[in-house]
Amino acid sequence: MTPTTKTIPRAGMGAVPHDKGVAFRVWAPHADAVYLVGTFNEFDKRSLPMQGEDGGTWYVDVPDAKPGDEYKYIITNGDLELDRIDPYAREVTNSVGNGVVHDPDYDWDGDEGVQMPPWNEAIIYELHVGTFVDAKGDRPGSFCTATNRLDHLKRLNVNVIQVMPAMEFAGDLSWGYNPSHIFAIESIYGGPKAFKDFVKRCHQEGIAVILDVVYNHFGPSDLDLWQFDGWSENGGGGIYFYNDWKAESPWGATRPDYGRGEVRTFIRDNAMHWLEEFHVDGLRWDMTLFIRSVKGNETNGAENLPDGWSLMQWINEEVREAFPGAITIAEDLQKNPAITNDAASGGAAFGSQWDAAFVHPVREAIITPDDASRDMNEVADAIRFSYNGSAVKRVIYTESHDEVANGKARVPTEISPGDHHNYFAQKRSTLGAALVFTAPGIPMIFQGQEFLEPEWFRDTVPLDWSLSDDFHGIVRMYHDFMWMRRDKGGFSKGLTGDHVNVFHINNDAKVIAFHRWMMGGPGDDVVVLMNFANVQIPNYRLGFPNAGTWKIRLNSDWNGYSDDFGNFHSFDVDAQPGSYDGLAASGVVGIGPYTVLILSQDKT
Repeated sequence: MTPTTKTIPRAGMGAVPHDKGVAFRVWAPHADAVYLVGTFNEFDKRSLPMQGEDGGTWYVDVPDAKPGDEYKYIITNGDLELDRIDPYAREVTNSVGNGVVHDPDYDWDGDEGVQMPPWNEAIIYELHVGTFVDAKGDRPGSFCTATNRLDHLKRLNVNVIQVMPAMEFAGDLSWGYNPSHIFAIESIYGGPKAFKDFVKRCHQEGIAVILDVVYNHFGPSDLDLWQFDGWSENGGGGIYFYNDWKAESPWGATRPDYGRGEVRTFIRDNAMHWLEEFHVDGLRWDMTLFIRSVKGNETNGAENLPDGWSLMQWINEEVREAFPGAITIAEDLQKNPAITNDAASGGAAFGSQWDAAFVHPVREAIITPDDASRDMNEVADAIRFSYNGSAVKRVIYTESHDEVANGKARVPTEISPGDHHNYFAQKRSTLGAALVFTAPGIPMIFQGQEFLEPEWFRDTVPLDWSLSDDFHGIVRMYHDFMWMRRDKGGFSKGLTGDHVNVFHINNDAKVIAFHRWMMGGPGDDVVVLMNFANVQIPNYRLGFPNAGTWKIRLNSDWNGYSDDFGNFHSFDVDAQPGSYDGLAASGVVGIGPYTVLILSQDKT
């Protein structure tokens, strides 16, 4: 077998199939020689030498290679002979196996790419593929078993799925935050075609897909990138990594070198890969704090990583230009408005960010056992908080993979350890969910939250789907929250607006009320009233933006949601003119314990 040598080299990194074979290119600037081995040459270590190119890349075009072939690179550096999986491998047999030449052709007929809903109408459901199994309880889960549950999510009114990292990792069980091969979809999940099938099916069901990506570190296990071509300094990771103190991260000394052009391009290519080839609708970046800072101490300028910041700007701006509807979300958790500010103003240019200013005070408010200890002013601050004056610049939640693991439990379990499905667990956990769906922000729930999954998150424990039957009423409540949030009933767009006024804070009675609106007026204004105490309040005077009839669209104390609920009679309000709570009118309403009421006026 002889490689093609008389043609102009084809563009692209990794294995690039074409109509006359497959071209291969790899970056190994310190190699003395590089050889390609694979099923096309029976893994003969010396029959396919690659040609050196400017910039430290090596290239060969193999006419006999084809999609489906397995391959590797043999790199020599002095006395070292290293066999390496292609860093750009789009598919692998497993994390320590071989690369596979992936056929990029796929039938996307009917799927034109980004299908992200308007951000102010998005509802995110965070999902871990390995624990999202079918009714048989097969382990681990796959994109196929996750697809089997799409009907549940569609009925729930979810319109965005956030998939926890699905890049090839060590072993078969993982959260996914230890990627060994960032271009390859985890083989146990079904590989790249299964993910494409999943995305296409989601789009057919009207559900967008956001993929969680990990660029703050790689590995650290099963990591062929480590000392990839034999070179390193200070015992570091070689060409893909910092080789000094900047390499240290909470997950090991495997932080990529954001200042090296080839590494920056590698990460940029990966981000665009998911949008271009897999038609995902957005990316959620894991812990960006450790991309922009070595130790997460942003007040210490000497530990900042300007190259990490500029990398985020570059990729976010390119995503925005190439895919205007796509969203990029940062997990930064430092309440830093610059994360979602535009690059021209020095910001990192993310579309949105997970909001620590919401999750922590809200969890505290609903978990605290003593009603008297709840601070409604802190809840009010959580509702009001925003980044850059826009509601969609933050993602709000009470449960995520981080908030229900590593020493933290699911909210119902935090509320009532050992009896996590009792009245208080049901009531106060759904009170928190009510805030998620009514406060300004992009709402997100974590898998199983809708049926009070009590287990703290582990990659070894599948979701208990029997709970969706046991707590079908709570599932119905989540459905109704999402239905209201998306204005499926046509009552009001107010919950999708940027505007909020927390106009009533009663810290003695533990009652809070706020006004949401987009344009304002009947058919747009929404009033949300919440009781954070275990008492019924039969006649409670409250301000309203306008006089007239305010209809209760949702009462979370309805016993259709749970046999344990009191079905306290809350009635429509006849608001009369006259200043109250700083608003133009007021009226009297009754509200049950630990209850939310959502009210709006009919369109005139």
